Amino acid sequence: MQNEENRAKLKMRSLPNEPGVYLFFDAAGKVIYVGKAKQLRKRVASYFLSRADSNLKLQIMVKKIVDIQHVVTLNESDALLLENNLIKKYQPRYNVFLKDDKTYPWICVTNEHFPRIFLTRRKTMDGAKYFGPYTSVITVKMLLDIVRQTYPIRTCRLNLSPQAIAGKKYAVCLEYHIGNCKGPCEQRQSEDEYTESIAQIINIIRGNTGEVFKTLSAKMQEEAGKLNFEEAQLVKEKLQRLEHYQSKSVIVSPFINNVDVFSLVYEKNTAYANFMRVVSGAVVQAHTVEMKPGLEEKETLLGIVITEMQQRIGSLSHELIVPFRPDTTLKNKLYTVPLRGDKLELLKLSEKNARAYHLEKLKYLEKTDPEKHGSRIMSAIKSDLHLSKLPHRIECFDNSNIQGANPVAACVVFIDAKPAKKEYRHFNVKTVEGPNDFASMEEIVYRRYSRLLREKQQLPQLIVIDGGKGQLKAAVQSLKKLKLYGKITVVGLAKRLEEVYFPNDSIPLHLNKNSETLKVLMKIRDEAHRFGITFHRNKRSAAFTRSSLENIRGVGETMSNRLIIAFKTISAIEKASEDELSKVVGKRTAALVYNYFNSGK
Repeated sequence: MQNEENRAKLKMRSLPNEPGVYLFFDAAGKVIYVGKAKQLRKRVASYFLSRADSNLKLQIMVKKIVDIQHVVTLNESDALLLENNLIKKYQPRYNVFLKDDKTYPWICVTNEHFPRIFLTRRKTMDGAKYFGPYTSVITVKMLLDIVRQTYPIRTCRLNLSPQAIAGKKYAVCLEYHIGNCKGPCEQRQSEDEYTESIAQIINIIRGNTGEVFKTLSAKMQEEAGKLNFEEAQLVKEKLQRLEHYQSKSVIVSPFINNVDVFSLVYEKNTAYANFMRVVSGAVVQAHTVEMKPGLEEKETLLGIVITEMQQRIGSLSHELIVPFRPDTTLKNKLYTVPLRGDKLELLKLSEKNARAYHLEKLKYLEKTDPEKHGSRIMSAIKSDLHLSKLPHRIECFDNSNIQGANPVAACVVFIDAKPAKKEYRHFNVKTVEGPNDFASMEEIVYRRYSRLLREKQQLPQLIVIDGGKGQLKAAVQSLKKLKLYGKITVVGLAKRLEEVYFPNDSIPLHLNKNSETLKVLMKIRDEAHRFGITFHRNKRSAAFTRSSLENIRGVGETMSNRLIIAFKTISAIEKASEDELSKVVGKRTAALVYNYFNSGK
């Protein structure tokens, strides 16, 4: 291994100090990393410098390097393009992995006489022009419908070469007779006229409707000047369709024209990059890619995404709006990092789209593979709260009382990050007088887990207390009495700032507001609050009903309870007939209750 490392270092010293791409190989001859550099020798040498602050993944990779190869390029921009191609070819273990689990639709304009235009999901090197990718096939179909309504173009696959048309090999079909085609196969439409229509269609697809409007407006005026009113009317209808199409576009700023926007959002170990094209103030194209970062910094990732979009979509706009400057500059591209104004709002919109894509992926995973979804969430909670075990069972406690009246508590249970409603429990506080949330919490936690221990039932891996340091301290006292403290993790969740408190730690943990861990903790806390409030409300209602019934001379607590259990509310008891009442409490008490509520009627 030492000899192989020395061989790699010798190779490194022979590298030129020129721009280019380097490839690291392992002992099996497999490419494990591809990178680019302004100065190859200097960049590669930096990997072999022993640094304490370098991450573990980098240290492991360097130990595996046994050979280095390189390719010199004319400039840094060419190195970026070559690096992107080599990453796709070799898919090295320590490089970023761009993941696209969908085949996105494209609009294809064929390279032939009288080109055809259609939707496709396969982009090939056949000389045709491809526009996209589009995230929604509905958007593509709507755009193609507008195009075909405005410009009659052929849909057949005939070879319409000049020789074939001159030889009269073809005859017009039904599409001609219903007005969807002008019959170029029989020379009823010239190739120059057809080519002009195709150019206008391409402008519409690109979002450059301004040029099309000018051309069609001039054509309409020309036909009207020649008194060709029918032709002028047809052109006018084209203009109206384009205006209707443009009105449906998302206008983000009327002052921004022909820019591309890139954003990069991190969620745990995954990055999402969004691309938006803005033409004439409207978003005409948007696309998001998912990435599994390797050893790359965020500046390198952004450069890879920009290069990828340039190769997929073609030449990008001159101005690129970015959250920060990528580590490589492309030819004839101006990077703008906005600090305020419309361009900053565009960047925020792009980031919003990237996050929306992430949430869409999570919802899809939750529906298609709920077990994997639950495992991922539990792993996130384990990591964020530094638990020793996965929290398969989480229990949360909440107190409810109004000025000490009818004090109750609730315990809700989540199993594998999902509510287990059959496991929910509510409690009447028995030993506490007056409004004392801390003492109530201590009592309820003790009663809950003393019973679970006594009945040898499953204990949770995580306990969540609704409240701050005071409630948490009270719960800890009970766990210590039961000798469970240290065996079960217990945290408090304060409502005001959603802070997570740990025992014996005065500084709370502030989780990212978008983190799944905080969302689950808030969900279980809110569920405990809802369950407790419902029980408290029912108990107050029962107490009110009981007190109303006990005002009736001759009706005691036992009969009141029977009526409450049977009829639930005072209103139902008031409306009940004497026979219905007698079935519950007998004829004598039923007569007393019935006469009390109906004597004034």
